[in-house]
Amino acid sequence: NTHLLNLFFLFMHLQLIGSGAAAQVITSRGTHGNYLTIQLGSALGAVFGIFVARGVSGAHLNPVYSLSLCVLGRHPWRKLPLYSLSHLVGAFLGAATVYLQYYDAIQAFSGGELLVAGPNATAGIFCSYPADHLSFWGGLVDQVVATALFLLCCVALEDQQNGPLPDGLHPVLVGALILTMGVSMGSNCGFPLNPARDLGPRLFTFVAGWGEEVFKAGGGWWWVPIVAPFVGGLLGTLTYEVLIEAHHQTTPQSPQQELEEVVVDSGNNR
Repeated sequence: NTHLLNLFFLFMHLQLIGSGAAAQVITSRGTHGNYLTIQLGSALGAVFGIFVARGVSGAHLNPVYSLSLCVLGRHPWRKLPLYSLSHLVGAFLGAATVYLQYYDAIQAFSGGELLVAGPNATAGIFCSYPADHLSFWGGLVDQVVATALFLLCCVALEDQQNGPLPDGLHPVLVGALILTMGVSMGSNCGFPLNPARDLGPRLFTFVAGWGEEVFKAGGGWWWVPIVAPFVGGLLGTLTYEVLIEAHHQTTPQSPQQELEEVVVDSGNNR
């Protein structure tokens, strides 16, 4: 299926640039970049991934986004499992590609020992882990709030009645949104926001040598960035629908809009 291959490629693209930026910073111990360059990598990876894939599949970046469109009746439910699987496989292979590219750097940085925690940890290159200060409930709240805001803004960008965007601007604004999330909500757990983007690379690190600790770290943190984004995403989507989109039809029209409707109706009645 062309759509699935396209989404798979998109996720490889997204994972390659986002995790590649993290690998560069971590393995160089901050001499080749910093926290901001990691966020820029994630944002720009999304921008160019969308430009590559949007013409075929609509460039769904996130299973949570696909689910929200299904709930809104704008995407067929039957496609959701396959889209999510393509996201997961693309993220897994994207992480594998970054590992291959940075293999020597990771080995030199870690002394040949693949660790999840500590000063020489490298698992965080690929997926999210909670900061030492973050409690279980704090992490859950972090991901629900962050993903709710993220999806609310994504739905707003797609809402043509809220002001259509010029062609080509949408991917740039999505990238700007991801950057905004990163610089404002990234210190707790790296703002995963995306179940496939987190689980795919986590599965890769599990089989590549980091072992069971990738699922045990943070008190079993691994399931939080899978479940919480779906909750937050639906919350953000429904919030936008109820507070913004549901009120478009009651918004007073300008005289010009009313005139255009009269002209159209007249033409239809001839």
